[in-house]
Amino acid sequence: MILLALAFFVTALFYAAAGFGGGSTYTALLVLGGTDYRVVPVISLICNILVVTVGTWRFAREGHLDWRRSWPLFILSVPAAWFGGRLQIGETLFVGLLALSLFVAGLLMLWQPYWQREAASPRRARWVEPAAGGVLGFLAGVVGIGGGIFLAPSLYLLRWGAPRAIAATCAAFILVNSIAGLAGQASKGLSAAGAAMADHAVLFPAVVIGGFVGSGIGAKRIDPKWVRVLTALLILYVAVRLALRFRDAMA
Repeated sequence: MILLALAFFVTALFYAAAGFGGGSTYTALLVLGGTDYRVVPVISLICNILVVTVGTWRFAREGHLDWRRSWPLFILSVPAAWFGGRLQIGETLFVGLLALSLFVAGLLMLWQPYWQREAASPRRARWVEPAAGGVLGFLAGVVGIGGGIFLAPSLYLLRWGAPRAIAATCAAFILVNSIAGLAGQASKGLSAAGAAMADHAVLFPAVVIGGFVGSGIGAKRIDPKWVRVLTALLILYVAVRLALRFRDAMA
């Protein structure tokens, strides 16, 4: 468990520096570690909330978060994340969806043209941002993540804003979706969740410390682009590991 806590600390540090919570990698690490897949989203979402609460506060304090521009992304994502969290799916499908979502996210994060575009605000239909938020929120709720690793490439593609503004918005997006997804998971009445959280209690302070350090670095000191590249490589590695596990389960 100490090694897992260290992995969670490093994950939180890197993800928080880029404005993310790390839920995708927490989920993958828990699955690969043999944790009951039914309680994995609960643990991951709690870790997400702990990390991005710190990150959202730090980015907002530095003036990077504009709630007036961000709310259209949240209006459909929150109910969609809650609904996704309520769905009952099998372990094999859960691992397959997680592997696929991580692989796509890792490729999007490595696609450098997204990160090199000039910030601008081109006109677009009003439904685009709420619709994108709803789709990403639903996926986030199903697999127990916050959805920020999908939102960030989407916002860069839309030339939504500057890198730190996007990182701040992703942190807030992850926070509200993680809370909604956790509420959906809790509505299933998982009896094993309490015991699992007690067994994994050391992970929670690990991600708080990692998130505090990482968000401080991301808000002030380092170009988020390079943090994203390193994070993307980590995501792709974990996605391949999960894909191999999915292949074995289907064999």
